[in-house]
Order: sequence, then structure tokens, then C-alpha cells
Amino acid sequence: MIRKTSLILAAAATLTGVATFPGTASADKIGIPVPCVKATDVYGADFDVKQCGVSDVDQFRAGLENDGNAYCGPASLYNVLHYWGHVKGAPVGWITTRVGNLDPKDPADYGVITNSIGRIGVDSKYDAGTTLGNLQTAWTIATKPARDAGWTTSVGNMSSATTTDFSGELAKKLNEGPLQIAYGRYKAGPTAGSLQRSGGHIVTVVAAKGSFNGNTVQLKLSDPGRAGDHKAPGYLGTQSDYQLLDVTLEKKTIWEYRPVTDDPDTGVDESLKPGTYRSVVRWELTGPQYIGTTRQMIENFNWFDMVAP
Repeated sequence: MIRKTSLILAAAATLTGVATFPGTASADKIGIPVPCVKATDVYGADFDVKQCGVSDVDQFRAGLENDGNAYCGPASLYNVLHYWGHVKGAPVGWITTRVGNLDPKDPADYGVITNSIGRIGVDSKYDAGTTLGNLQTAWTIATKPARDAGWTTSVGNMSSATTTDFSGELAKKLNEGPLQIAYGRYKAGPTAGSLQRSGGHIVTVVAAKGSFNGNTVQLKLSDPGRAGDHKAPGYLGTQSDYQLLDVTLEKKTIWEYRPVTDDPDTGVDESLKPGTYRSVVRWELTGPQYIGTTRQMIENFNWFDMVAP
């Protein structure tokens, strides 16, 4: 589903922006970003984890189906691969392309990175969207060069519905490397107090702060769908400035309505049957950039790890 026509790149723009975190020293001069300070505290009652060197690539790009409107999964996985290629020096990529040789802020690399995001889409069976399960397959494909060079790799998923200490496990897995986290957009269901999923989104988790077995956690996200220059002239051909978005997750138990979908292999329209309800644990995501007509509920996350030979 990737367009085979060549990309027409917009004129190069000067790009700035370095990930910053609260608690670091002030810059000596106005306009010089404070450097990112890595945090790895997961050993007490509280946790404070920060990963540095994670990219923040845009999903909206000319050359992807529908200008990348549903490429949040592949773009957020590219951010994960960028970390392992640049920070850890792992040889990740495809054929002759190595993520560690590409700079998302360099206009000269924009086309190759767009094609790489498209390749992740193919490997994750993109079909107007992707799933975290298929994105794990794309990770396995992109990390094959590293395994061929002696690295060991691992990947997994944790669900908010079945993980007792979801935020604590998130912090421990984030301590190994950036995560992909998925949330559903929930609207009001057919009965009072119920919620019904109406879509979803996938982002990259860069930092987490909270308490083990707690009910709230503070995250910093690289969100490929919330670029600062979204819909500005030329935005489909240039990389936006990096930004980290602050959000809060709060543990909730919701009454979820699940409609029945039609099975095309039967002669009966199953969608006419009544749906089902269930009580399920989710973590509601709120933040200044996440205000809308639906409620964002974290459902699960993908974790990734690599060990050099």
C-alpha cells in the first residue's frame, strides 16, 4: 500500500529541539536546550525512568497511504528502533538500510525514513491501521541484522486488563528501552455509564514517574500524530521539531460495551445481534494535548529489549 512514486521533498528547514525533562539544570544561555538526563530508578517504592536519544518522527508524510493518517504504529516503532540504533549501536534495519545511519532531523534523510516507516507498515500487515501484535513481528524483522551479528532480542506485551501492577511493570520495561503504548478512544455506550471503543492510537513512551502498585503515573510521550507544524504549509515533506508531551494515567474500572461484528463467511448478519458488556481495568490518559470528545483509555503496551554480543 506504499506509493511507488518518488517523494518530492520540501525545501530544507532549520530544525531544533532536544528532549528535556524537569529537574535538570537550567541552560546557560537562552535558546540552548537543557540536555536530557537519563533516569533508571526502579528499586524502591517509587520509580523514575527516563530514556534519552529517542526520536520523534512524524507519521503524516507524503508517500504513505492517506498521507500517513493511520501510520502511528509504524512511526512509533521507528522511534524505538532509532533508540537501539543510535543509543545502543545495534545494527537494526532492512537490507542495506540501517536506522543508526539516518537522522530524522536531516532533510536529506527524510525520504529514506518515510520509506522505512512504510516498510514497517508492510511488515506489520498495515490495513488502514496496525496492531501491537503485528508490530512485534515488524520489530523481529527489523532486528534480524542485529541477531545475525550476535545480538539477542526480545519483545512482549502487557495488558492493562490482566496485569496487576500495570504502571510498575511499564516502568521496569521502560528501564530497558522505549515502549509502544496503545490507547482506545472511548465514547458513551448504549446504556448509561457504559463506554464503547471507537478507534485508537499508538505512541512512544519515553519517561515514567510514579509509585509501584499505585493508581496514577506521569508519562512523557513522543506522539507521531501530534506534530507542532501539523497542516502547516509543507508539513507532509518535512520533519517537525521534536517535542515530549506530558500526560497522566489514572487506573479506572470501566463498563465496556462490545458490539458484535458480522462474519462475512456466514449467511447471517451477526452485527444485528446484541453486543456484550464487561467490567475491565483501563488507565485513562489525560493531558493538555489530549482533550476531545472521547476518553483515552490505555489498553496495553509493547516492550522491547536487546543485548549486545
